[in-house]
Amino acid sequence: MQFDRKDYSNDTLLHLYRHLLKPRLIEEKMLILLRQGKVSKWFSGIGQEAISVGSTLALEPDEYILPLHRNLGVFTGRDIPLGRLFAQWQGKTTGFTKGRDRSFHFGTNEHHIVGMISHLGPQLAVAGGIALADLLDEKPRVTVTYSGDGGASEGDFHEALNVAAVWQLPVIFIIENNGYGLSTPSNEQFRFRYFVDKGPAYGMEAVQVDGNNILEVYDTVKRLAEDLRQNPRPILLEALTFRMRGHEEASGTKYVPQELFTEWAAKDPVENYEKWLLAEGVLDEEARMRFRETIKREIEEGLKEADAAPVPTPDAARELADMYAVVEPSASSLEPRADGSGAATGEASAEVKEKDSQSNENIGSKLDALSSKTEKRYIDAISDGLRQSMEQFPELVLMGQDIAEYGGVFKITDGFVAQFGKGRVRNTPLCESAIVGAGLGLSIRGKKAMVEMQFADFVTCGFNQIINNLAKSHYRWGQNADVVIRMPTGAGSAAGPFHSQSNEAWFTHTPGLKVVFPSNPHDAKGLLCAALADPNPVLFFEHKLLYRSLSGPVPDAYYTTPIGQAALAREGHEMSIVTYGAGVHWALALADELGLDCDILDLRTLLPWDEQAVRRTVEKTGRLILLHEDTLMGGLGGEIGAWVAENCFRSLDAPIMRVASLDTAVPFAPTLEQDFLPRQRLRAAVEKMRSY
Repeated sequence: MQFDRKDYSNDTLLHLYRHLLKPRLIEEKMLILLRQGKVSKWFSGIGQEAISVGSTLALEPDEYILPLHRNLGVFTGRDIPLGRLFAQWQGKTTGFTKGRDRSFHFGTNEHHIVGMISHLGPQLAVAGGIALADLLDEKPRVTVTYSGDGGASEGDFHEALNVAAVWQLPVIFIIENNGYGLSTPSNEQFRFRYFVDKGPAYGMEAVQVDGNNILEVYDTVKRLAEDLRQNPRPILLEALTFRMRGHEEASGTKYVPQELFTEWAAKDPVENYEKWLLAEGVLDEEARMRFRETIKREIEEGLKEADAAPVPTPDAARELADMYAVVEPSASSLEPRADGSGAATGEASAEVKEKDSQSNENIGSKLDALSSKTEKRYIDAISDGLRQSMEQFPELVLMGQDIAEYGGVFKITDGFVAQFGKGRVRNTPLCESAIVGAGLGLSIRGKKAMVEMQFADFVTCGFNQIINNLAKSHYRWGQNADVVIRMPTGAGSAAGPFHSQSNEAWFTHTPGLKVVFPSNPHDAKGLLCAALADPNPVLFFEHKLLYRSLSGPVPDAYYTTPIGQAALAREGHEMSIVTYGAGVHWALALADELGLDCDILDLRTLLPWDEQAVRRTVEKTGRLILLHEDTLMGGLGGEIGAWVAENCFRSLDAPIMRVASLDTAVPFAPTLEQDFLPRQRLRAAVEKMRSY
């Protein structure tokens, strides 16, 4: 192996050596501990250390790195205290995830590292979001992210590279090409020889390095990073290497031809660099031993610290609380009226009182502004809330297909580019997963993101990012995902199976998310503003049929409607109909037609749903109908019904009834669609409940 020191000093060469040696010695120790049962699982990077170490040391300390299984050198290269790192691997309280996740499945903003999730590919898009934040802030920074050759087969790889190329994001995508994805060889993964062949197809430069040569990796990444800070753009960097152990220790290496181990053992990155330093006189035998002894002592001290750390003590309240970032109270929030309109009450909310107790004049001016209302359509209320939130939060970035000059397919963002510019109102490629992932990346750099799904049905293409990245990030390592995903939803317009689904229940089963579904213009604006102010990921459902068919009075000023609070749309005593979205209007119309003396409770928020409001109405009327447009099986009505049966059984005077759409896909023909929807079945349920 040939090393070119160029003009690097002896100190730099030894600095690289110490950091190259450290992960190797840690791994050798961990393999012993694994056999002793003191570490649960291990993904070895032996033979690949030069990639992690060289690329990490080539960056500035405040530049983010997104590593994978075999990138221990990233963590040691950023000088993470070994005691805490080992505690992470042991599932101890002092680890970065408090025992909630293992190995490198964690992040640390202090060290500017965002760890992996098991799905591998999604982190590439998160890197793009971090780089986008730096670009918008005009910070000359680079982001580095890694993929194995196997993981590069995932769709997330394509989406992330495509978005980065279109937006010219300063990301170095490092492909660790070790020839295998677990046991599957490269010739069964892809039909090309080298990944550098893919770069031009994405419109980006592609560079190849010897991934076992620490100097070549370091010098290449350093040179590229310096260039990208001044001329932002993505680069694909292929590092040729080999994995000397199994994908993880339990899988072994029997599937790999022995001659490959012989060939690559001769290219060992640590041994070859060490021999070269000795031959060049940069390192002598005494210094070599001193480096090793120093690192081994550090390892033993770290293990003692980790061994002494406590194991997590179960605490359900703490676990539940840590699913979400704390929401700061809004000084502009309004309290909903009992009639469910959500209009301002005659006095300021508690948050306003607390914040402005020193200034009655200020309170008065806010209330005056909030009392000024305009009749707005549902769609215009959403647009108004989005625009005012852009004014309220300069760090908010909007992303979605056709949302810029075109204004979105529903024209909600029409005129936004002229007011806020294309930096903050961004057309996206058809890459839902990458755009959702970019939202998390923006959050990591302290920004807010709104992602518009053109139709709620298309969210399936970004499902993994939402469920496994956004929803779990705060619980795992304390990083909130400040992302709102707007979801035009619902049937009734003869749009067929792929533009009409009510898919909110997919997300109400996922802790870490919030799910909001307003039924009227006032709540549409107030809840959207609240969602965008909230630091947690929010799925915001907007019924398409209400966009232009429903109007109501909406305050002109910025305000928020509390997430998690239901509102009574109608009061009565005969029975309770608990519903949301279009169901509120179906229930109101039927109540008027039948002269029904009933409570109609608009949930407004589906996760978390308002248990106490449901309890109050059930205890009041004793009869409960649960209505939603979503299909019956697995719908939210079943969950609420089960909760009522468990908690309010003594208050019930009749069986709980559920009314929902048929358990089929949404049909296209209007006659079939109307039969699919639950509206006509609601009448039968009400009459049955009345006669019970």
